[in-house]
Amino acid sequence: MEFDFTTVLDRRGRDALAVDVVPYPDVQVEEGVRPIPMWVADMSFPTAPSIVEAVQKRLDHPNFGYFLLPDAYYRSIIDWQRTRHGVEGLKKEQIGYENGVLGGVSAVLRSLTNDGDPILVHSPTYVGFLHVLHGLNRTVVTSPLTRDGDGVWRMDYADMDRKIKENGIRVVIFCSPHNPCGRVWTREEIERAMDVYRENGCTVISDEIWADLTFGDHKHIPTQSVSDDAKNRTVAFYAPSKTFSLAGLIGSYHIIYNEALRKTVTDCGDATHYNSCNVLSLHALLGAYSPAGARWLDELRTVLYRNLTYVKDFMEKNFPGVSMFLPEGTYMLFLNCRGWCDAHHVPMDELLRRGVRAGVIWQRGADFGDSDSIRLNVALPFSLVEEVMRRLKDRVFVD
Repeated sequence: MEFDFTTVLDRRGRDALAVDVVPYPDVQVEEGVRPIPMWVADMSFPTAPSIVEAVQKRLDHPNFGYFLLPDAYYRSIIDWQRTRHGVEGLKKEQIGYENGVLGGVSAVLRSLTNDGDPILVHSPTYVGFLHVLHGLNRTVVTSPLTRDGDGVWRMDYADMDRKIKENGIRVVIFCSPHNPCGRVWTREEIERAMDVYRENGCTVISDEIWADLTFGDHKHIPTQSVSDDAKNRTVAFYAPSKTFSLAGLIGSYHIIYNEALRKTVTDCGDATHYNSCNVLSLHALLGAYSPAGARWLDELRTVLYRNLTYVKDFMEKNFPGVSMFLPEGTYMLFLNCRGWCDAHHVPMDELLRRGVRAGVIWQRGADFGDSDSIRLNVALPFSLVEEVMRRLKDRVFVD
């Protein structure tokens, strides 16, 4: 491989929430055991060299005053969206900087809804959406995703339609690819969802931050691309942060084609003076959305898919009763452990605690609306993935 995905980084004390915080304050990692972070959705790989080089080059100039986003910023996004996702005709004015996807989601909700208004999300639900909705005092209405006979997560369109009508919902949140389930929705699935939203007059907030991290024949279909109506009723959010592990630099962007909708959303953001790009974040995006960044990403996807398949095969072979959908996108596994827990008379909370004591820092599925599951981040060197599986076999999934 051209790039390094094997070095085990020591991120302790390096501004890394994933390793500096264990999200179980009442559980202690056993003495002498080094925690392996598998909860926060960032990666434990060195990032793309093209990004480091772009940032270092900017650091050679010793002034960091006010600036405007250059044309190169917009050209990079337009070119990336065209070459990676087949988006044609995107214009500079349809792109807007956001300090984060959740900040953008918040801006849309504040501009289009009022205190107490109901918002539709699929469940399991990305925990960040729940935090934003509760923080803004919006009412969360869930439509469940269910696994079919082949174990594939599916939307229930009739339930979506019924919930929207019963609750008078005007704004929905759509996650594509889906976190935490790992589905990369097909064009037909997105079209059917958008038909439901169109028939009910809903504005769609489409979180597409995982768009670049798809595997095999699964290809991200931008929500706005499935019809002219979808293009005009959707606010889509993207970022290089998940793709290149740049969350600490902050920086996302929206794509809004509908001029009136765009003005409503951006006026809300402009009023708070919230969105202001960091100059290093700018140059990180330019380094990421480059030919060298694209090569790094293609290698990364191979590495992630190997990790995902290894973990799924290992766990289902060694821990009967644990089941999971092999993600079509994202680097998160959503492990349903109910069968194993029931068969071994181990409460789910005790299983979680066992993992933390063994230094496997994973995340409660209950945070996402599924108390039978655990979310597991596999974006780390394969040697650590193997170590985690050894710990789970020897010390966690035991009678």
